[in-house]
Amino acid sequence: MIAKFTTSLLQRLGIHYAWAIALVTFLAMLTTSAALGLPGAMLQPLSKEFGWTTDKLSSVFAVRFALFGLLGPFAAIFIARFGLRRVMVTAASLIAVAMALATGVTQLWQLFLLWGIVLGCGTGLTALVLGAMVANRWFTSNRGLVVGLFAASTATGQLLFLPAAAWIIEHVGWRYAVLPVVTACVVVGVLATLFMRDHPLEVGLRPLGEPEGQPLAAAPVPLPMNFFGPFTVLAEVSRDKDFWILAASFFICGLSTNGLLQTHFISLCGDNGMSAVPAASVLAMMGAFDLVGTTLSGYLSDRYDNRKLLFWYYGLRGLSLFWLPFSTFTFYGLSIFAMFYGLDWIATVPPTVKLAAQAFGKERAGLVFGWVFAAHQLGAATAAYGAGLTRTLLLTYNPALFAAGAACLVAALLVMRIRRTAN
Repeated sequence: MIAKFTTSLLQRLGIHYAWAIALVTFLAMLTTSAALGLPGAMLQPLSKEFGWTTDKLSSVFAVRFALFGLLGPFAAIFIARFGLRRVMVTAASLIAVAMALATGVTQLWQLFLLWGIVLGCGTGLTALVLGAMVANRWFTSNRGLVVGLFAASTATGQLLFLPAAAWIIEHVGWRYAVLPVVTACVVVGVLATLFMRDHPLEVGLRPLGEPEGQPLAAAPVPLPMNFFGPFTVLAEVSRDKDFWILAASFFICGLSTNGLLQTHFISLCGDNGMSAVPAASVLAMMGAFDLVGTTLSGYLSDRYDNRKLLFWYYGLRGLSLFWLPFSTFTFYGLSIFAMFYGLDWIATVPPTVKLAAQAFGKERAGLVFGWVFAAHQLGAATAAYGAGLTRTLLLTYNPALFAAGAACLVAALLVMRIRRTAN
């Protein structure tokens, strides 16, 4: 009832209900981003309180990143079976439970269970595969822009939550820093229950931009659980070199973003004399630049060669990572880094989604991108643990930063080998 009433109200204002669906999805993915990024702000407090080394804590974060990605292809199966609304409510509940119960941990295995497994599964259900499915179901026009906005939710999550969390950790304690994320999960669960719908036909609409003269596509019906479906698609597309190029470049994307800086940046700054609050503020600055860069990337991906866009994104990111150890970790030096790194942090997502759809068709695009995104998160898991191990053994993050920068330059060259198709 509320959804149909809101549909009528928005129609009188000249607004398609798809934008309400996009807003709820954006908030869900924003909360997921905040939940993924928050443990990185707690690395040093947990280490000081419990005596856990950086590499041990990083192993927990690595499991979370791996599950976040590996669940992507199967999230599409869950959504097809249970619908967008149920999956989003379930994911918000899992994230809230994992964050809240972690305040009572006393053993590393408990943190592994909550922040490794439960948080990994909860966030995996609302990963970028969810955004891709929402964009494909509700939008015919502006699809690239919407995917860009969803990808930018990662930046917005950091922008809104991390500086506040760092302040709470410094002044009150790390246990209280989970409260904003838990509250956001409750809000997302309520909004999804009230407003989220699986298909435009449920509120009597066509997808945004669908021509009026064309027959309406049937709403998706719940499908039986088929866990072999993603593996069947993987077996088919794995014979195409473009799939492996997309997967390899996105592995490097995760290696150089979530796993490395989202997890270790505050700790890295602490090693160089910068406290948690200003370090989190620099992360928020990156988030602000990424919000602009990723949204712009979605716009550009509808108009230009996506291979060339990725070439510039990976190249600039690699150069910025080489610069970071020489930034002197002053606010000025880190501001230069935040601008160049932030503008293309998640800007790689819209071109990668578009290239997957162009190479393998819209019908399989969701599952194919799910596997490509799994590679992204395996890269993130590799960096989360590898950088932590580097810090423990060598007492510096610099080798990890240089390795990630070099990998980005390799990715910039690699994406140009994807076969060119019409945009």
